[in-house]
Amino acid sequence: MTGLKTPRALGILAFRLTIGWVFLFAGVEKLFLSGHAFDASKFLQFGTLGTAAGAAEGAIVNPTHQFWVDLAGNPAAMNVVNFLVPFGQVAIGLALILGLATRFAGVMGALMMAFIGIASWDFANGVVNYHAVLAISSLILPVIAAGEVYGIDALVDETPIVKRAPALRYVLG
Repeated sequence: MTGLKTPRALGILAFRLTIGWVFLFAGVEKLFLSGHAFDASKFLQFGTLGTAAGAAEGAIVNPTHQFWVDLAGNPAAMNVVNFLVPFGQVAIGLALILGLATRFAGVMGALMMAFIGIASWDFANGVVNYHAVLAISSLILPVIAAGEVYGIDALVDETPIVKRAPALRYVLG
């Protein structure tokens, strides 16, 4: 990308680093700072009732609630979830901070936030909430090729492997 020292480039870098930090810290907190092993089952059982403006206290407003409760009751599935959530957050965060496989990391970040947003179904204050903002922000990063601005993707783009297999650029940028 040309003009790397422009305010636009610095803004893209700051945006990518901020979104990356949010994911990285969430994963590191689950893995090392909580004082116990991460377990999503309680959230899936009790945190998926959902919220909506005007809904009665304790009312189930999330149409996907039973799916999450059933998932929480499946030990094999929970082993996968309990690994993928913190690992995914750390991997997405590091990839975004480094600017490596930014398109892939951005899409995976948006997908993770979409799943968490659907599970929590938190619409008491409207449809624009933390999960939606983070999902949309994660999707913007691939669109603007944020990894090519002060990122490793810019270097990887120039390697012979990527030049021979241009389809790899779908995960870079």
